[in-house]
Amino acid sequence: MVDTLALNMARPNRPKKVRKKDPISTYPSSIGETELIGNKSKFAVYGEEMIEKEVKQSGNSGRIYLPPDWIGKQVKIIRVD
Repeated sequence: MVDTLALNMARPNRPKKVRKKDPISTYPSSIGETELIGNKSKFAVYGEEMIEKEVKQSGNSGRIYLPPDWIGKQVKIIRVD
């Protein structure tokens, strides 16, 4: 039988993981640069086009219609208010 106390004592002391308070501004984002300001975040995004629209009711959800030439393209949605 293995003595678990002896095994625990033989292990080197590893630094404890410290959880960052602000994961948004400390980790790189797939959409570019991100900055946290109060309860809002600032995003720097590089892209081809931008459309600003209001989300409309669609059953129990919301919907935004986009141009048909955007079908099959990757988009990112950011709520601004």
